[in-house]
Amino acid sequence: MYFCTEKNETIIKMVLSETENAALRQRFAPEGSTLWRQQQRMLEMMVWLDDVCRRHRIPYWLGSGTLLGAVRHGGFIPWDDDVDIEFRREDYPRLLQVLSQETAGTDYALQTHDTDPGYFFTYAKLRDRRSRLQEQTGYDRIFTYQGIYLDLFVLEPMTKPLHWLSNRTFGIIYKVLRNPEYNTQQLIRKTDSIYRVNMRFVFPLLRLLSRLFSPRLLTYSPGIPFESQRDPAELFPLSTVVFEGHRFSAPHNPEAYLRRMFGNWQRLPDIDKISTHTARLEFT
Repeated sequence: MYFCTEKNETIIKMVLSETENAALRQRFAPEGSTLWRQQQRMLEMMVWLDDVCRRHRIPYWLGSGTLLGAVRHGGFIPWDDDVDIEFRREDYPRLLQVLSQETAGTDYALQTHDTDPGYFFTYAKLRDRRSRLQEQTGYDRIFTYQGIYLDLFVLEPMTKPLHWLSNRTFGIIYKVLRNPEYNTQQLIRKTDSIYRVNMRFVFPLLRLLSRLFSPRLLTYSPGIPFESQRDPAELFPLSTVVFEGHRFSAPHNPEAYLRRMFGNWQRLPDIDKISTHTARLEFT
């Protein structure tokens, strides 16, 4: 496995042998299976997004479980059914503007609250129009776009306590979605109200307060319900990683990134207790 910068190339030994990895893939995503087809579609989307970002010079990097898969498995974690891609907040508005133009007339759709009124997350997704997916949580039942997706996460400097607070104020949405008395239109109206109050008033205030502490580490932007942090020194300057035979942008120090996020990232979880995000998937 190779991670490259413009100045040098570092060789990192694969954690799993080819035999071990092949056995896991055969167990969870054998060729032709639904999960295998989903992973192939996500890889196609990753290649397309990489081309768009390179042409428009928008920095990104593979993150979280997707980066873990690249380093530990040479591609997808065999049971993984989503892709995590990360961006800096200062690059995010241009990313959304570019994707709104680049997806026109393609098999893909940019999903944000502006393009899909039922979509309430504060990060975007790139959706495939040729599939229909239902997640285990059921939160996506009010979304217009429900195809296979890539998560496009945004990161910025923010203290952990303030980010935690943002999740509490935004988390009211999940309580609304769990109320069986609301129909789809009521859910869209109520989640829209909570979304707008947070985006217009609560989150700007939290960002202002956070600047007083000059945080060095990056965390997910307010409202994104994950609290792990990133060290800019481990991210930049960006490197590259080979993922399923393709080269994508990656953190400068992938191993340090993975240690910070997962601890002993080389160790496999109990594979008898694996669960996925997807409850149902249809290809059209």
